[in-house]
Amino acid sequence: MRTVYSALLYWLLPFLFLRLYWRSLAAPAYGRRWRERLALYPSPPPPSVVWLHAVSLGEVESLVPLVSALLARHPSQPLLVTTTTPTGSARIKAVFQDRVAHVYLPYDTPDAITRFMRHFRPRLAVVMETELWPNLFAGCAENAIPLYLINARLTEKSVRGYRKLGFLVRPMLAHVELIATQSQQDVQRFLGIGARPGKVVNMGNVKFDLMITPDLITEGQKLKHDLFSGRFVWLLASTHEDEERQFFCDYRRLKQQIPGLLLAVAPRHPERFPIVNRLLLKEGFSVVTRSSAQPCHHDSDVYLVDSTGELKLFYAAADVAFVGGSLVAAGGHNVLEPAAIGVPVVFGPWMDNFKQIAQGLLEKNAALQGHSGADIADKVYGLYANGQQRQSLVEQGRAFVLEHQGATAKILALLSAHLPP
Repeated sequence: MRTVYSALLYWLLPFLFLRLYWRSLAAPAYGRRWRERLALYPSPPPPSVVWLHAVSLGEVESLVPLVSALLARHPSQPLLVTTTTPTGSARIKAVFQDRVAHVYLPYDTPDAITRFMRHFRPRLAVVMETELWPNLFAGCAENAIPLYLINARLTEKSVRGYRKLGFLVRPMLAHVELIATQSQQDVQRFLGIGARPGKVVNMGNVKFDLMITPDLITEGQKLKHDLFSGRFVWLLASTHEDEERQFFCDYRRLKQQIPGLLLAVAPRHPERFPIVNRLLLKEGFSVVTRSSAQPCHHDSDVYLVDSTGELKLFYAAADVAFVGGSLVAAGGHNVLEPAAIGVPVVFGPWMDNFKQIAQGLLEKNAALQGHSGADIADKVYGLYANGQQRQSLVEQGRAFVLEHQGATAKILALLSAHLPP
């Protein structure tokens, strides 16, 4: 059946490149380095690498501590990190510069996977979360490359879909050396789609192993002073289409109740930066953008974070953070970052991608959940009015993150067994 899958993928290739072109109209980075999508590389092959894959920005952030640990423990071992999106690519380059090799993961066609394997000659393959690609996994098996699926998770919806494709999924999972899941529930779900018993182990969630330095907190407070003049900052982080506008009326209402309130907006995808800017201006807000390098004035309404890789910094500069993708059906985004940094966290009802984490935070009184823009705005006002509650959320949030750390160390020990000391 993999032959049929491959034939279908070859047929879809023109449409995949057409999609890249379409996305490049809003985000030009999608139109660059397209040869990497076919595993066509101009540079000579590097020495045999340890290869790690993370799809996009969120997965890359979770992978950073593991890559940093591998660099420290095995400094002579070349590392390759692949991503699928330009935002993930930009983050890898910003964090590691030339300390790791980086290319886009090629499309899952047999010839592209063969070229990729021949060029980089991985000695070990590590795939984040739930990236299941039949030809890629078969290529690892054919080249005797130990393959690990780490921080793996499955939703019930995904389980239902994979069960329908059991003829492809079961052979894929048979090629995996070990599946390290985020939770015991994920163990059962992987077993339910055909993973072999003994090859699936709960090692915890690497998203808890955040790298938050004192310098980041200090820099964030300096940014708050320099850019925001100490105003009370409500950050809308990682927002999606139709999410920002749900707060506009209530933001105007809160401005009457909170002297000096400033709304900061950090859209999730760079292609939306100009779209959100136009939307804010159309609504009559006075907007200052990050790209302008200008500070806010006393009459500035909104600060637009039209940059990538700086979200942690703006969490550290905020007084309250709403984490987006949760007021629309996008599944939510990482709420652990603001909790670890020490800013009160509020999120909406759509948290399918972080369901257990969201439940854990709420049970520990370490975050707040709202069910509409107005509900979330009311909670922001409550936090403004109650400094003791703000401090309690900060303390409980940090404690929750610390309590669940350790997955990266377990995975590092697992991988290091394949590498020279």
